[in-house]
Amino acid sequence: MAASFSDGIGIANLPNQRHKIVAKRGAHFTIMVVGESGLGKTTLINTLFSTELSPAKNYSRRHQKQLDKLTEVEIIKAELEEKQFKTKLTVIDTPGFGDYVNNRDSWAPIVDFIDDQHEAYMRQEQQPERKEKIDLRVHACLYFIRPTGHTLKPLDIEIMKRLGTRVNLIPVIAKADTLTHADMHTFKDRIRQVIQAQGIRIYQPPIEADDEVSAEHARVLTEAMPFSIIGSTEDVVTPDGRTVKGREYLWGVAEVENEAHCDFRKLRSLLIRTYMLDLISSTEDLHYENYRQAQMETRKFGEQKPRKFENPKFKEEEEALRKRFTEQVKAEEARFRQWEQHLIAERDRLNKDLEMAHGAIKALEAELDNLQVGYGRGTGRR
Repeated sequence: MAASFSDGIGIANLPNQRHKIVAKRGAHFTIMVVGESGLGKTTLINTLFSTELSPAKNYSRRHQKQLDKLTEVEIIKAELEEKQFKTKLTVIDTPGFGDYVNNRDSWAPIVDFIDDQHEAYMRQEQQPERKEKIDLRVHACLYFIRPTGHTLKPLDIEIMKRLGTRVNLIPVIAKADTLTHADMHTFKDRIRQVIQAQGIRIYQPPIEADDEVSAEHARVLTEAMPFSIIGSTEDVVTPDGRTVKGREYLWGVAEVENEAHCDFRKLRSLLIRTYMLDLISSTEDLHYENYRQAQMETRKFGEQKPRKFENPKFKEEEEALRKRFTEQVKAEEARFRQWEQHLIAERDRLNKDLEMAHGAIKALEAELDNLQVGYGRGTGRR
């Protein structure tokens, strides 16, 4: 009897069962890219997944857009397969972000999209039939920082604050090949200082105390943030004859997967090879639960979410109309005051003329009285 249970009861085989379930179902991963135009967001996504998910955009025409056009959200879906394992990938792109002079509230469509996906999933969970749920909850958000070499802009800080509480935020420095190693190191330090000072929440890979190798890898990835990246889907030949993905310059080749040139491999490890499942589970257990709890505390079960009608564009138009109305009222008040002053002056003039007329009448009456008195005396003498 003891011999039959020498290999245990089988609990240790649960990881293998889980592996089979995941391998059969595949994975569903949603990634959002946020940043200004021309920073290589689409190129990086194509480089990460080694396929052209989205064609390159013509940013030479971006200044021909309407000046009041808001940030729009573009959804790209693809199914990738590697070694018979399938992954349904959804990329949320935000083209045109921060392109305009007035960028106030330009983050609203992005924040609303993230909240709306939590809301849609929560509504589906409350339905009797929950087999075919549509899940577009964002598991990771890559925030692209322009390589200025200075620090984060106020717009970057404001957006990252709002995104960090809603999604796994991963900051990346675009076009790392435009800065020297020394400038990039200084730029990273400044960004880290701002992130810490402003209390911006960014994704931290979990450190497993019982696995020193995994813990060290997590520390390396954490210390590398924000990741400096180079995106390219083109094959170039290095001076030593190797064919690599990269960008060719007069001074040499900037290699995408060369860790001496950028942090692309670290970013790929974080997003795909090592922590994809943690990004998915933290979205479910942390961000979605926070949203769900906040909504459940303020709404009844099944109650619709109150919609926001404060569209930034309408808000600006309302303020412009209010300003124009105020200016018109002030102009009318000034004109009324001018009329009032004119009427007061005319009244004073008429009163003065009336007083002069009364004085003349009194003088004539006095003269008439004198004439009558003189006439009476003359008649008495006769």
